Amino acid sequence: MTKLFSPIEFNRVELKNRIVMSPMCMYSCVEQDGKITPFHETHYISRAVGQAGLIMTEATAVVPEGRISHEDVGIWDDEHIEGLKRLNEQLHRYGAKTGIQLAHAGRKARLDSEIFAPSPLAFGESSKTPVEMTKADISNTIKAFKDGAERAQKAGFDIIELHGAHGYLINQFLSPMTNKRHDEYGGSRKNRYRFMSQLIEAVKTVWEGPLFARISTNEYDPNGNTLDDILYFAGQMKQQGIDLIDCSSGGVVPAAVKRYPGYQLKRCETIKQEASLPTGAVGLITTGIQAEEILQNDRADLVLIGRALLRNPYWAKAVADELNETLPAPHQYERGWQ
Repeated sequence: MTKLFSPIEFNRVELKNRIVMSPMCMYSCVEQDGKITPFHETHYISRAVGQAGLIMTEATAVVPEGRISHEDVGIWDDEHIEGLKRLNEQLHRYGAKTGIQLAHAGRKARLDSEIFAPSPLAFGESSKTPVEMTKADISNTIKAFKDGAERAQKAGFDIIELHGAHGYLINQFLSPMTNKRHDEYGGSRKNRYRFMSQLIEAVKTVWEGPLFARISTNEYDPNGNTLDDILYFAGQMKQQGIDLIDCSSGGVVPAAVKRYPGYQLKRCETIKQEASLPTGAVGLITTGIQAEEILQNDRADLVLIGRALLRNPYWAKAVADELNETLPAPHQYERGWQ
């Protein structure tokens, strides 16, 4: 059996294969209430039918002001649980495990209301300037992540991922370019990590399942976090019981990024080896041979597929054929897959 189609376990949750549907915002809550819609059900369930091992939902806001847009999915209210629970029940029927990415956009929120960040620095010239968070704001936000994790458990998710990448709130605390605070949450990398540390501690009081973290492993700016800083954060996360680091990059400040197949892999592999922590590889992974090489050479433990799964919900079937692997079909599709 290929490694791509072999099972893997995280904290007593077993994935049937190493293919993960990467979190991708759909901006499709047309009522702007954060609730799952029929589109979301079709979107996610079709990828579970297609046999992805883990379906990770899009960035899900823990507070209304933490949405990237008014159309984002939310988990800031108990009313969100029902739709997410219904979605999970459907995804589980096809053998997929499910993950939710808990998120707060911080200064990158594109909303009509006030937005918040560690420091009052706008993302760009056309962006709104955020309000600097008070310690009470920080405490309330940490509680919101904790409450979101509790709702995620009630909704039946198997895995939680904390969104600490792409220049959103957690990333804003971590990066010296966006965190100019002079209290215990700013300055040294130990202080910049404090928000994430307290957030992990809070979530783990209500969540015992696998806990992943997505981080930007490269900020593409000489004034940003160095690789040494990233390895420090990874080491801290390992000590706190993070089960896997999902290795993305960029988004902290506007930057030109040269993208090519596997462009984020080098740091993903370094984190896996240096921090002795499982990692997920993401970014222009499009073929089965490419995915299998990443896993066989121990560069990552999971491959997260984004745009390729948007193009083809049955990407897992396509790459199984490419790798001469037999992929069990949903019984309704057996006559077409065999």
